[in-house]
Amino acid sequence: MDEVAKTVQIDGGIVVGHDGSKCAQEALVWAGRLAARADVDLHVVRAWSITTAPRPGSAAGYVPPLPEWEQAVKDELEAHVRLAGLAPEVRVTCHVAHRPAEQVMMQAAEGANLLVLGARGRGGFAGLLLGSVSDKLVRHAPCPVTVVRTGATGKALEAVTGENAAIEG
Repeated sequence: MDEVAKTVQIDGGIVVGHDGSKCAQEALVWAGRLAARADVDLHVVRAWSITTAPRPGSAAGYVPPLPEWEQAVKDELEAHVRLAGLAPEVRVTCHVAHRPAEQVMMQAAEGANLLVLGARGRGGFAGLLLGSVSDKLVRHAPCPVTVVRTGATGKALEAVTGENAAIEG
């Protein structure tokens, strides 16, 4: 079986975490604008597990191998990037890694100039201001961190699902 990526190595630029949530999409838009103004690379990173990954297209009863799950995650992430409407001059690279989000983002931050996160992702309680991953990274990341709260991009975004991303992208 082919190996799936478990690490993300970045050499400069802006890293933005994306888990498919509305907050992550707003963070992507914000980071994309900054990357365009600063003329730096934008790295969009998604950590995944079988429980958070979109199911690869396959026949019923067939359990796809991990590389197919990884490709489904990357395809969905690339669709989110297309939906963000980033300026054409932004140099974007999508990265996916099969590990917990906190570990993947901490490793990616080691080589980044800036880490950008959404205020809340897919988990958490309604009253929390930061998601648990954002909270830990703000405290321990090896680079500066910006947390983008909902509404900070100046335009309303609809929640984007994998199905919507594939249809609209």
